[in-house]
Amino acid sequence: MDLAIKNKIIDLIDSKVLIDESLKRHTTFGVGGPASVFVYPNNKDDLIKLLKFISKENIKIFFMGSGSNLLISDKGFDGVIISLKKSFKNFEVNDSLEANIGTGVMLGNMVRLLTKKSVKGLESLVGVPGTLGGALIMNAGAYGSEISNYLVSIKVLDLEGNEKIYNKEDIDFSYRFSSISKEEIVIEAKFQFKKGDLNDIIKNKSNASQKRRNNQPLQFRSAGSIFKNPKSEMAAGYLIDQSDLKGTRIGNAEISEKHANFIINHGEASSNDILKLIKIIKSRVKKNFGINLELEVKLLGFCSSELEGLA
Repeated sequence: MDLAIKNKIIDLIDSKVLIDESLKRHTTFGVGGPASVFVYPNNKDDLIKLLKFISKENIKIFFMGSGSNLLISDKGFDGVIISLKKSFKNFEVNDSLEANIGTGVMLGNMVRLLTKKSVKGLESLVGVPGTLGGALIMNAGAYGSEISNYLVSIKVLDLEGNEKIYNKEDIDFSYRFSSISKEEIVIEAKFQFKKGDLNDIIKNKSNASQKRRNNQPLQFRSAGSIFKNPKSEMAAGYLIDQSDLKGTRIGNAEISEKHANFIINHGEASSNDILKLIKIIKSRVKKNFGINLELEVKLLGFCSSELEGLA
């Protein structure tokens, strides 16, 4: 990106703007090259200004939450990355358990705050990393519960800075998928929650946390599940395990011994190391079971030739 454009963005808004920022610092994988511009918008006015400028200048854009479901190329991203992780944290819940929540709120914090109000149904999401915005985009879920179950509507800004509201009925949600446009950024969500028994909620939350500790390699950097489960009764991790791939290592990236659907970074893994393991998994499972695993993790900054074999 041209230096003059970078400087114009810095001058345009009062928000934090990072130039040629290493994305290793912004992903749970700890992998990724530089972003030409990385922005934490302070408020909606700055975000609107930025979106209008990006649209006018025809600059590539990517909306990031906390970088928890993302593999970024070591070449980085020649465009603007916008993260709401440090802003848009409004949190309002009334006595009827109708809530308006900013999408910069971390999902774990949201669950903990709602647990105090005896909100049921979200317990299993307590250990899912990421912001509410990212959770909505991928319809995050765990142990049978999905974030979209309680959604009423979302508020978004398009690339021209126009505000729109979509009701849940306007959006297609399915397993780890939503039809929310990549050309729009979600800034707030409205929910209607239900009250439950606090003791049961705390017990369920504790059980979900224990399952996660027992089954997932939480002590290592990762992006969570790499592949979607192909069927509700068939886990991707099982297929990878049965393909004898646990412990397969390239460089400092390894298919976890603890959970085969996790690839872990032992320290200085490259995006290429991880991508090679992803391709090995996909190829081996297809060969052994005739199942074409679908990626759950999002890929950014890779060229088409690097992504061959992942369709």
